[in-house]
Formats: sequence, C-alpha cells, structure tokens
Amino acid sequence: MSKAESTVRGPWDFSSDTTLPRVLAANAKALGDVVALREKDRGIWQQTTWAQWLDEVLCCAAGLEALGFVPGDALLTVGDNRPHLYSGMLAAGALRGFAMPVYPDAAPDEVRHSIQASEVRFVLAEDQEQVDKILDLRESCPSVVQVIYDDPRGLGAYQAPGLLSWAKLQELGAQRLQREPALRDALIDRAGPDDPAAFIHSSGTTGRPKGVVLSQRNILSGVANAHRAKAFDFGEEVLAYLPMAWVGDFAFTVGAGIALHFTINVPESPETVLHDLREIAPTFYLAAPRSWDNLLTMVQVRMEDSTRLKKALYDFFMQQAIARERALLEGRQPSSAQKLMRPLGEWLIYGPIKDQLGLTRVQHAFTGGEAIGEDTFVFYRALGVQLRQLYGQTESSAFNAMQEPGEVRLHTVGRPLPGVEARIADNGEIQVRSGSVFRGYHRNDEATREALQDGWLHTGDAGYLEPNGHLVVLGRLSEVVHTAQGERYIPNYIENRLKFSPWIKDVAVLGKGRDRLSAIVCIDKEPVGHWAELRGISYMSYADLSQKPEVIALVKAAVERVNATLPDALKLRHFVSLHKEFDADDGEITRTRKLRRNVVEERYAPIIEAIYDGQPTVTMKAQIVYETGETGVTERELRVTEV
Repeated sequence: MSKAESTVRGPWDFSSDTTLPRVLAANAKALGDVVALREKDRGIWQQTTWAQWLDEVLCCAAGLEALGFVPGDALLTVGDNRPHLYSGMLAAGALRGFAMPVYPDAAPDEVRHSIQASEVRFVLAEDQEQVDKILDLRESCPSVVQVIYDDPRGLGAYQAPGLLSWAKLQELGAQRLQREPALRDALIDRAGPDDPAAFIHSSGTTGRPKGVVLSQRNILSGVANAHRAKAFDFGEEVLAYLPMAWVGDFAFTVGAGIALHFTINVPESPETVLHDLREIAPTFYLAAPRSWDNLLTMVQVRMEDSTRLKKALYDFFMQQAIARERALLEGRQPSSAQKLMRPLGEWLIYGPIKDQLGLTRVQHAFTGGEAIGEDTFVFYRALGVQLRQLYGQTESSAFNAMQEPGEVRLHTVGRPLPGVEARIADNGEIQVRSGSVFRGYHRNDEATREALQDGWLHTGDAGYLEPNGHLVVLGRLSEVVHTAQGERYIPNYIENRLKFSPWIKDVAVLGKGRDRLSAIVCIDKEPVGHWAELRGISYMSYADLSQKPEVIALVKAAVERVNATLPDALKLRHFVSLHKEFDADDGEITRTRKLRRNVVEERYAPIIEAIYDGQPTVTMKAQIVYETGETGVTERELRVTEV
C-alpha cells in the first residue's frame, strides 16, 4: 500500500460534506513533503509538495481578500495550464467566490461576454499575451479592477492601474498571514460544501455558452461516484494538459487530484504535450475523441513513412489485435492463433507504439466530451490501452456513467455511476439525478427551469437503458433527424466514423429532410500535406491542397470505406472538400471542437444548395483581412464529388 493510500482515510472519507480547501489542508498535514505538483519550466520539472501547495493557495486567498475580493466575486483565469492558475481557482473557492476559467485562445468578444455577464472584478492571466487581451477590453469592461499575471516576461515596463504580479500577490498574502495567525485556519474553513468550487461555461453547441456554477459538494460527489466505479485510484500520475475551461480538467485534475492524492504534472506548453506525456507516462489519462484521433493519425503517418517490412508487420499484427479485441467485445473467445500472436505482437509492434505515445503505464484510460469513433476506440484497446468511455455534462460535474473494467460494450457508455440515478423520459431524453448535478445556471432562471425539474437534470441527449443497466447514448436529442424517406440517423455517428481516417479532421454530415446524405469535409492539413509531399504534389495553401484531384480522391476513398459499413439509405452520395478548416473563431465549432451545426449549415448554404441541386461545382466567396488592416474578397471554386 502506498503512503497516499495508507493515510487517505483521514484526509478524505468520501464524504461530500467537506470542501477542496479542507481536503487540501488535510493532505498537507498527512503528506506534507510528498510531491503534489510538477511543472515543466525551461525543460526542467519543478516540484511542489502538498504543504507548499496549501501555503500557495492560502497566500493567494489572503492576498486577494486584501485587494477587496469578497464572497460572490468571480476570478476569471485565462491561460494555458499553470499551477499558479490552479492555485488561484482554489483560492477563489476558499473565499466563497467563483473560479471562472476561460479558454486561452478565446476571442476578445468571448472574454468580454464572460466578464460583463458576471461583472468580473479580478482577473488572473498567464502571461503578457493574455494581459494584453484583458487590458484591451478594459474600456468596455470597467468592472475589472485587478489584473494579476503569472509569467512576468515582457511585463516589466507595464504601468496599467491594478496590474500586479503573482509574486507580489503571494508576498501580500504571506505578510497578512503572518500578521493574523488565526487567518490561516479561517481561510481553510471559510467555504462550505454548497459554496462554489468552479464556474464553468457550457460548450455552447446550440447558442451562447451558459454559466454553470458547480459547488464543492458537486465536485467531490462526482469524484466519489467515479472512484467507486473504478475510474481512478489513489496516487495516480496524471498530465494536466486538458483546457482549464473544460469541466473535465477541473473535475479530474483538481477535484480528483486533491481528493485522491494524484501527482499532477503540468506540461511546459501545448506544443510539448506529446513529449511531456512520454516523459511522465501517466497512470491515468483522459482525452477527448479528437485527441485520441490525433494520436492515431500520428501513428498512421509514421507507418506510411516506414519501410515496407515494418509496414507489413504493423498491418499484420494490428489486424490480428483488432480481430481479437472485437471478439472479446462481442463476448467471443479469440482464436488460438490470435492468442499465440499477442506476446510477439506486443514485443514487435504494440509495446513500441505505446512507448512512443507515452501510454506504457496507463491503467485508466478514458475518452469523454463527445462520442468517439468505434474504429478509433477498438484500435487503442487492440493496442493494449484499455480505453473506456465516460459520459457526463458540465452540469453534472462531468460524471454520469462510465464503462467499468470487464464491462465494456461498443454501443454503450456503461452503467450510471454509483450515486447517480438515470431515467429515460417519454421523448427519449436521458435524465440524471445525483449529488454531482449543479443547482442552476448563473443569472439564467429560465434556462435553469428547463434543465432542472424536481432535481432531475435534463441532459438534452437521446438514449435508452438496456435491461442489464447499460446506458446507450444516441446523440443530442435535437440531432436525431430523419431523411425525406423517414430514415432515422444521427449525423455525429457517421462523422466519427469518417474522422477515423487520418486525412479527415472535421466533417459535417447533411441530409435532414433530404432524399440522400452528403457531407462537407475538412482535410487534416498536416498528414495530407505530408502525403502530398511524398508524392511530389505541390501546393501553396490549405485551400490549394484541399482541391487537388489526388487529395479529393484520397477523401473519396475514405468516404467509400465508411459507406461500406452503412445501410444503403444512410450512405453518403456526395461531398465537398472545404477550402478551409472549421474555425472556433468563426463560430463553426466550439473551443472543444464540437460542431455548431446550425452555424455551418447557414454559412455554407451555397455549398449545400449546389450539392442537392446537382451542380458540379460551387464558388465560395470569403472576406479576408490583410496585415495592413485592409480587407479583400477571395473566390474559390469547389468541386462537388459524387461517391
């Protein structure tokens, strides 16, 4: 038994009648010199113990309060994952305020909306880039009185009022704690179980994101439920790379990390995540489907570049492994040949790939946020990574249902977690009730009444419960659509199958109320560009590459492979390779890369009309802004390809 396991019954007994600051304080007492956080800075891993982390959080809380932070205030945090930003969020919660992370690449208008909607007075920014963004918004956001920055590089000459470094904030808080001996314990105990832990915005796939306030009880209830379902254990090694503004990061990195004594490793930057992942080799790893797809694409591209022998070995052993895994998932026993080949495949193929991906030690691997493509899911399990699906919403602290070890089914997300009740409404909507479910949207009573009724969260997802208790999620209730012939389908299911291809990054399947299905496809520039270069195909830009006949043929082959698995009524008959990627800044996808279908269908209405009118091409016009500030219009002729 590890040191963390032997002491946990004291710090946290799985009760939700406590708070993250109290559990953190108990950790500091029981595990004071044990490493809680690592941060890679300039190529070196810097360590923070549990005792040091508690001191940092309390100094931050004392400093914020000295600057005027009061209960009900929001601390907006903006930047990549940084230990000090996590500490700031915990400090805000300790002061009974709202810890409100936003995406580091959020456009100024998005940040402005968050600030104005909650009258934010305090901002904690990662670096100069984020400070500049906030200062530029001050004229339209007069409520902001204090901007605290973590990384001082480039900010030495700034003279803006209310601008303060993290180091100065820590110094201010430390001086106050020294002057007021009773303040330390008071700050630890200030917040109650029903006070805020985090203020997270919903994904906003169907409109503007709504503010979701999760209490200390919500977060710890969700963690306790997930632990009982064997999602994670004490003392896990995790990589804190998920966007801080996504509920999954706060729930798993901060909530579960503190409650279960994880060692939380923060990568140097988003660009070094894959390298840092390999160095850490975490025991717990959660990623969105897009991240799993990206890792798979990297493997596939490397195999394309390898020797003929290596590629032949890879193809042979992966086919064997996938067939074996599908047999297991379907309740069948693998063949004798598959069993015999497994150790050799592990030595030659599976082990080296897992080592390159940093997944050699992972015991608990999850995908969440949206549905994952079946082929991608089976690939990782065939590799030996026991990937499982997690189902939840921001409104339920990310925890609803989960596949337990030995209970994985391809078509289900597992059973509702212990402590979670689930039911299916007459219209097919999944509804859940649990201590992890929030109490309402921030300053939005109408939306709250729609989402919460008699304690039940209306998820907006369609699904059903099987007799064995497994939950099947079909997709968003609003996205269960029908063709003109009445054939029911869910676009997201087909889209995920298409994105298994290394050549396709995003796709929007069309066909609601139409006589046939079609798609708008966005190629993945990196692997497609690499493929083109190997074949001597020159191109000038993404738009140029996307319209190359060879690339369109590549996409067509990928579409045909998916079509072969679909019933005739749901096969794609046409597609257009788009001249650009779907862009979060244009509102076409969310910051978590979920498709905003209504935006895409409106923006690309000319393409949709061309497809269904039988036109061979369509001309798209787009406004561009030059570095000089001048604007212009470009035209691009796109080909409608029949499948």
